[in-house]
Amino acid sequence: MPVPTHVFDPPFNIIRCSHAVLDVTDLDKSAIFYEKTVGLHIEDRDDKSVYLRASEEHQHHSVVLRKAAKAACNRLGFKVGNDGDLDKAAAFCSENGITYAFVEQPFQGRTLQFTDPFGFQIELYATMEKRPHLLRRYDLYKGCHPQRLDHFNVFAAEVQDTVDFYARLGFRLTEYAEEDGDNGRIAAAWMHRKGNVHDFAITNGKGPRLHHIAYWVPTAMNIVHLCDVMASSGYLKNIERGPGRHGISNAFFLYIRDPDGHRIELYTSDYFTGDHDHEPLRWSLRDPRRQTLWGAPAPRSWFEEGSTFAGQAVREPRFVADVLVAD
Repeated sequence: MPVPTHVFDPPFNIIRCSHAVLDVTDLDKSAIFYEKTVGLHIEDRDDKSVYLRASEEHQHHSVVLRKAAKAACNRLGFKVGNDGDLDKAAAFCSENGITYAFVEQPFQGRTLQFTDPFGFQIELYATMEKRPHLLRRYDLYKGCHPQRLDHFNVFAAEVQDTVDFYARLGFRLTEYAEEDGDNGRIAAAWMHRKGNVHDFAITNGKGPRLHHIAYWVPTAMNIVHLCDVMASSGYLKNIERGPGRHGISNAFFLYIRDPDGHRIELYTSDYFTGDHDHEPLRWSLRDPRRQTLWGAPAPRSWFEEGSTFAGQAVREPRFVADVLVAD
């Protein structure tokens, strides 16, 4: 399948991934997990929502937990360059038959919400309340010392079309996994806006669903330390995969599940991709090093389980990828 061409003059300017809004069934239990175990900082809360951020972030929040009857992903948020980009995004949605609305969101400036053609619920904003970063407040560090939100990964039923859509919006391909042969199909793509490996990864599967959100941590030892924390605080079974190192992105990783099953990756050691002529790296779908450069293959749950988007029907993928799964 075709690899998208880099678009350097997109219809509006997305800067980076910014925040996720997750529906949770037990707000207090989830807040404790994200604060005490993972190590995010609670910035504000009320009886319906908890707003958290990581140590390096000036922005008010990078994850919002919302009390709900059913766990789901509510929104994925991206920051745009300025307020004019919101108007350009609205024009793009209008021209392409995408329903959108400007909404009021706590702690954010003017916010544009839309559902893309594949069911992913997105919100864009240009300004958010700022807070002093906590990078040097080592007395406040907990868990694995998460520094910043790094990326989202989603399951897409129409993976090629989804990749092409976000390429139109200026997302640039860094790595991709493809079937072998003349008519090989792309099964997963890693796309960025901020010069790392990815802000948005798109994976073939039942969709639309969120696979995971990822936080960047300082070193691999922070990830190892989180394993010790979870093993000694009653969350051993919430460790799903790792620690290990991906071939794709070169990142040292750990995947954990929160009390509702939302998946979080802790992530470090990827690389710079900001050059305008950076060429995407292809991986064969049958190459075991792409999932894990060393260690066991991913468990079946990692391929099959994800968070639905609130109100969106889940569709079967156009094709079933032949991937290596741990026994």
